[in-house]
Amino acid sequence: MTAPAPLATAESLSAIAATPRLLVALDFDGTLAPFEDEPMDARMVREARAALDALLALPDTYVALVSGRSLHDLRLIAEHPDDSHLWLAGSHGAEFWIPGEGAVEPDDADDDIALRDRLRTEAEEATSDLSGIWIEPKTFGFGVHTRRADAADAEAANTRVDRIVEAEAPHWRRRTGHNIVEFAFRQEGKDAGVAALRERVGATAVLFAGDDVTDEDALRKLGPDDLGVRVGGGATSARVSVPDIAGMADLLALLAQLRGAARE
Repeated sequence: MTAPAPLATAESLSAIAATPRLLVALDFDGTLAPFEDEPMDARMVREARAALDALLALPDTYVALVSGRSLHDLRLIAEHPDDSHLWLAGSHGAEFWIPGEGAVEPDDADDDIALRDRLRTEAEEATSDLSGIWIEPKTFGFGVHTRRADAADAEAANTRVDRIVEAEAPHWRRRTGHNIVEFAFRQEGKDAGVAALRERVGATAVLFAGDDVTDEDALRKLGPDDLGVRVGGGATSARVSVPDIAGMADLLALLAQLRGAARE
């Protein structure tokens, strides 16, 4: 990561808007939807939804959500029906939903699944005396949510679960985010998810946007013809930024307008 990125402008969007085959890949929580104390209550803001619909209506334009959420949970919070034209990459790019085809999920070894279930149960038991802690089931592991906890209970929860995973599954991948620590037996990151989507749709350029540490995996791997967008402040590998979710919705609406004009 480098310094904070300058704010996006119409000029910074012009090249990506004119690319022959565009993939718009977006994080969900904190990028299109506000964080909620109950994570499954998260929903995309109305303005972002309208902008995505406008992009999806354009030719040679593909829109994907790339999230750390399991594919099942991502479909729920994104209000994603079976006939949606939105592509999905769940679990940081280990699971996909392809329009017209449906879910594409890897086959995992029984031993990995059994260890996932056992460690998730141990994490729940180890944190059961702490207030405001939620152990979120995930397809390939689990997440420790501390948004509703005070600082002391959050630190205690993370310390206890770290010890469990370090002792029993040191090969698992550990990720941090906004008030969450995630553990998974698969190693895929959002960079792999975006790369797979790029290849699948044959994109000539990609716009990827995100707000968190895990999004930097994808932002760092973008090419010179791509555009990375950081939502919020902080050091980032993105070329441009927007201040918040509302700013991201405005950027997507402007992108749809510019691309529509470029495709005429």
